[in-house]
Amino acid sequence: MKKQKISDAVIHRLPRYYRYLDDLYNKGVVRISSHSLGDKMDITASQIRQDLSCFGEFGQQGYGYNVELLYKEIGAILGVEKKIPAILIGCGTRGQSLIREDDLFRDRGFELIGAFDKSPEKIGQVLPNGLTVQDIATLPEFCRQRGPHMAVVCIPRDAAEQMAETLVESGIRSFWNFSSYDFKLKYEEYPSVNVHLGDSLLTLSYLVNHPKGEPQEE
Repeated sequence: MKKQKISDAVIHRLPRYYRYLDDLYNKGVVRISSHSLGDKMDITASQIRQDLSCFGEFGQQGYGYNVELLYKEIGAILGVEKKIPAILIGCGTRGQSLIREDDLFRDRGFELIGAFDKSPEKIGQVLPNGLTVQDIATLPEFCRQRGPHMAVVCIPRDAAEQMAETLVESGIRSFWNFSSYDFKLKYEEYPSVNVHLGDSLLTLSYLVNHPKGEPQEE
């Protein structure tokens, strides 16, 4: 694998490649050209070849890509076979909806090993995946004993800043963040992905109001 800095744009396209290749693999497709894959993904063939060249040589001229091999190679690059221990912070509606998707974490390189909340009504509940909600006050001791590396943060923004400090002090080093608080403001060195559902809905609103992607006439 080549030693080079991979751009954020390439990193964000990798899951799309993996998802499309997964679909092709499950349909029994054996090989595909960069042009055909690009047509399916609305990406140019040259962009695909350029992206994949960041990680090695995968295709053969005149043959294209072996779907199964490329699917597994990209999965390995993404780390889907790893089981990085993770915890859930906040077991309200959003947190529990994530847990109900049984394969969400398991098939993407993470293992959810703990769930925490401060609400007395939620503490002690057994979640759909079998985890019991624990008191957030027990989080530091849990982290010392179990050593999770990632936190799924599903708490309000006004509580997230203080919680971020607690998580970092407890050894958490990456965040899947639904709180709207930007962890990079204080913890730039730790990987975090912020999920803003409102942003995606606003994107859809723009596309509805500008069907061809054109700016509104004044």
